[in-house]
Amino acid sequence: MIAVDTNLLVYAHRADSSWHDAAAAAVRGLAEGRAAWAIPWPCVHEFLAIVTHPRVYDPPTPLAQALDQIDAWLESPSLALLAEGHDHWPVLREVTRVGRVTGPRIHDARVAALCLAHGVRELWSADRDFGRFGGLSVRNPLVASDSG
Repeated sequence: MIAVDTNLLVYAHRADSSWHDAAAAAVRGLAEGRAAWAIPWPCVHEFLAIVTHPRVYDPPTPLAQALDQIDAWLESPSLALLAEGHDHWPVLREVTRVGRVTGPRIHDARVAALCLAHGVRELWSADRDFGRFGGLSVRNPLVASDSG
């Protein structure tokens, strides 16, 4: 299963992003495909916080439009939403300890722990900080792969 990080969701949503076309195509491909894909719940929350924030975007996305965007993604029959379960703490603790994560990067550790706990094969993100979390394969689908 592929999981999608906040930044790709933001770029896919915001037409004023220089990455919009590539991100929208990537997310649309997952949403319209048959293979299971996922969005961690913290990424949904962060998406709402970012696109509706007037200091991040001028103008910000109106709340109703941001909520409609999330509703559209939730309509994908192959989407799984990743949430904390009873076993979340041991995974988060280990990811945080091994990655030596503190401060604002705890959010990334939370996303990584959710992905690992739910068997995510690959996290799609434009955030290079996820490389510190061993066991989680991270790929930026917005840039050409070197293997290619």
